[in-house]
Amino acid sequence: MTDLPFTLDQLRILKAISAEGSFKKAAESLYISQPAVSLHVQNLEKQLNVPIFDRGTRRVMFTEEGEILLRYGNRILSLCDETCRAIEDLRNLQGGTLIVGASQTTGTYLMPRLIGLFRQKYPQVAVQLQVHSTRRISWSVANGQINLAIIGGQVPPELKNILKVTSYAEDELVLILPKLHPFAKLDSIQKEDLYRLRFIALDRQSTIRKVIDEVLKTNGIDSGRFKIEMELNSVEAIKNAVQSGLGAAFVSLSAIAKELELGILHKVKIENITIKRTLSIVINPNKYRSKASETFSKEILTLFVSAI
Repeated sequence: MTDLPFTLDQLRILKAISAEGSFKKAAESLYISQPAVSLHVQNLEKQLNVPIFDRGTRRVMFTEEGEILLRYGNRILSLCDETCRAIEDLRNLQGGTLIVGASQTTGTYLMPRLIGLFRQKYPQVAVQLQVHSTRRISWSVANGQINLAIIGGQVPPELKNILKVTSYAEDELVLILPKLHPFAKLDSIQKEDLYRLRFIALDRQSTIRKVIDEVLKTNGIDSGRFKIEMELNSVEAIKNAVQSGLGAAFVSLSAIAKELELGILHKVKIENITIKRTLSIVINPNKYRSKASETFSKEILTLFVSAI
């Protein structure tokens, strides 16, 4: 077999240039000099005998050959990372890293508890939690950047044949009111009462907002008639707004456990309606599953249902 015309270091440099958008920033991210980055690129082009970058533009632009090298280079580097993780697993969870992901509400209110349980049993394993939108988390699982994830929305259609999605638990979404609101004295309200409330809502692109609107629609409630006082981008901001008496809101029951216990918020039922969304576990069956990931699934995620 002939020697390869590139090295792993050169592939890492190409990946950094692509991610950072310039030779200078790539050099800074790799803690090497900019001339060293340029020299690596020049040597790589000589070894391959093709241009990798289009020198006719002011910003970094890969040639067609460069795009091919970058694409396959990223796959090679990903396999290298998987190899290192597999070797680390041989130490029987005496080290290594578990990377889990979650969509916003799940990652904020549920996953920290489960990670805490895992860390008690396996303190040598470093755990990283990434909390992003369902779409971004799904892509990270597909690319092998996350071992497994728990999401509350639908994976992107283009990933359905790549990812394994398993329905896992149901998360109830409830209506909360300020403690002094007249409806707070009631155990339940009628559908029509919703149109008399002022609402604090998540932005329209939020997964939870879409789920709530869809479930209400199937129960004959038109969320388009709601009086939306303001839209906020976090559940914590919404809880504070409701607590301050600015309006009502729909939130995950798991997000208000502390507030209900302290009596600073009140949840009220809507007669004959229960709003739930399905939480799912997402993995990429074609990527390497570490012992840490398997152990987290078998020993910790079995507690997930009882945690919500």
